[in-house]
Amino acid sequence: MPTQTSIARQPECPLPQGFVWPTAAVLTPCGYTRGMKTAVSIPNSLFEGAERLAKRTRKSRSQLYSDAVREYLARHAPDAVTEAMDRACAAAGAEADPFVSTASSRILERSEW
Repeated sequence: MPTQTSIARQPECPLPQGFVWPTAAVLTPCGYTRGMKTAVSIPNSLFEGAERLAKRTRKSRSQLYSDAVREYLARHAPDAVTEAMDRACAAAGAEADPFVSTASSRILERSEW
């Protein structure tokens, strides 16, 4: 029977209470990278395109997918989108148009909340 060693739980590598790793795995309980490992299914063409981009940018596949998800989350965070639009309007020097303000108010008053 192989020797087993207990490992304490770590935030970046949570293990069930009482989990025991075989001795060989003690040095790298989370694999060769830190963080969550996951599996996803994507179309072959998307995978191939991602592989080409990773090679061209000299990034690992993990780094490429992490960057892509981080960017996607940033683009779809409602507050971030609103703040970006506010910055764009401020940079363009957009001032409130009285007609647009009045029309917008009327539409909002008729809208069901």
